Order: sequence, then C-alpha cells, then structure tokens
Amino acid sequence: MGVKITATGHYLPPHVVTNDDLTVFMDTSDEWIQKRTGISQRHIAINENTSDLAAEAAKRILASRNMDATELDFILVATMTPDAQSPSTACKVQEKIGATKAFCFDMNAACSGFIFALSTAMHVMQSGSYQKGLVLGAETMSKIINWQDRSTAVLFGDGAGGVLLEQSAQNYFLAEDLHSDGTRYMSLTADEKAVLHPFQSDAPKGNQYLSMDGRGIFDFVSRNVPETIHQVLEKAACKKEDVSWVIAHQANRRLLEVLSKKVKIPLEKFATNIAQTGNTSAASVPILLDQMIQEGTIQIGSGETILLTGFGGGLTWGSIMMNI
Repeated sequence: MGVKITATGHYLPPHVVTNDDLTVFMDTSDEWIQKRTGISQRHIAINENTSDLAAEAAKRILASRNMDATELDFILVATMTPDAQSPSTACKVQEKIGATKAFCFDMNAACSGFIFALSTAMHVMQSGSYQKGLVLGAETMSKIINWQDRSTAVLFGDGAGGVLLEQSAQNYFLAEDLHSDGTRYMSLTADEKAVLHPFQSDAPKGNQYLSMDGRGIFDFVSRNVPETIHQVLEKAACKKEDVSWVIAHQANRRLLEVLSKKVKIPLEKFATNIAQTGNTSAASVPILLDQMIQEGTIQIGSGETILLTGFGGGLTWGSIMMNI
C-alpha cells in the first residue's frame, strides 16, 4: 500500500518580533543574535494557542486540495506546547475544522516531532484501513520561554505547518531512521510538573520554562544527526547526489553548516528559513517544506528526492527519505 503527500500548508502568526524589539527588555543585540544563530526575527502568537495555529494550517492544506475536512480519517499533531494535557490539541483541531470522522491524537518528540509523527502516520496508512490524514507540527513556544533568558528567548518562534497524506499505488516514502536517548533527557526540558497532593509535604517544584544545555545540544546534533542521515541514505539505497533538498529542523544556522560539512552534502542543498521564523520546534520542517512548495522550489508530483531530518529534546532524532 503506497502513501504520498498530496498537499501542504502552514500558518505563521502575524505579529513579528525582530531582534531589535528584544533589546528593549533584554541585554542583547541584533548583531549578537544573528552572529550566533542566523535569526533576525520570529513570529509570536497573540491571543492564539497551538490548536488555533494548527487549525489554520489545516484549513489551508485542505483548501489547496479542494477537500472537505469530513473526508479525513485522522489528524495527528506533533507538539511540545499543547493547549492542555487534555483534550489533545488534535481533538481541538478536529472541532475547529469540522473533521467529524477523523480519529485524533498528539505526539511529543519535541523538535523531532514532525518526523516521528510523519513516520507514524505513514505506517497507519500502510495498514490499508485509512485513506486520508493530516500530519501537523504546531507550537506556541512563546508560552514556555523565559523572556528574560537570552540564551533561549532569542531562539524560538511560533507557527504551524503540515501535510495531507493519501493512499497511492506507488509508495513515495523510501526509508526512515528514528532514535531516542532518554539518558540525556536533562539536556532540554520544559514545563515540568511535580507530583503535588495533600499526602506529601515536601513536593519539589516544577519548572515552567524551557531549559536547555546549549553546548550539549550542539554536540549531540553534531555527532548523532550525521549518523542518521547516513543511515537513511543507506536504507533507501540512495547516493548523496540523489538528494535534491535536505529539509532539516531549523534550530540554528551554525548547526546546518556543521551538518552540511559532516555529511558532505553542499550547504546550498540545505533549505533554510530560520532567519525569518526562528526555531519553531515541531513546526519547522513542515513550515519550510510548504514555503518551498509555494515558492515553486519544490513541486508535488515532481518525483524529486527529499531528505527530512529532525532533532531535539528527549533526546530524539531521526530522518525520512521520500519522493515528493
């Protein structure tokens, strides 16, 4: 049973925060941020939560395919910033777009979330029981950021993106390679919740804000992500020259340069939008993919070979090789 991407879409909140805007309440500068990250601005949600961003992206995907939401069999949302622990963000998206027949759930693999969710959805569809489904990556990172901590606040933005999957006679997904390492979970944590009830008096306090070991994450990506890229190429029986584009999680411009050098794929093949969006966690890969399709850089149905790769908290990392 084949599976293919038939439509894409994304949504960025209209409120833009530039690096200069951050200098009003933070000891930083546009030069300092751009030199270390490649980021010049980010989009920040105002009176919108994760489900709102995801629903808008979903509506745009369906509109581009001229499809009604009632045709969807499932909605899968990758996010580390859900509206609530319950109900799932995916269920709220279902309600907002009227996808009355879809089953829905969230997945949290942090910045690798879209890669993990896309893999899961692909296998769900290969069972043959489902015809059409949405896979969304959506984040409001702004609500878990300490806006006085310049080591993290300058990095993140809000947004949502996704793809429509449909059954196909040909399988467009060539290979995948997914990994996790829970022994390094403390490298990136957010919105920790302590056990608190009247039967204990010494409960530890949770930490609402995102905390990140920047050097540790950089080293992890430099060592582990090139390996998964090599592995997915081998599994797909593809050469580096076969890859038209690498669409990697947009964490840091420097990291993209390191990955390009280590896997020996030209930097020109590493697509990027981090300057305009910042790090949007699970949303970064689908946002960038849709922007490239809207610009005509990538065309659905062209058969081009694209490598998607993500990495983030958990720790988690993984890659998918596919034809578009």
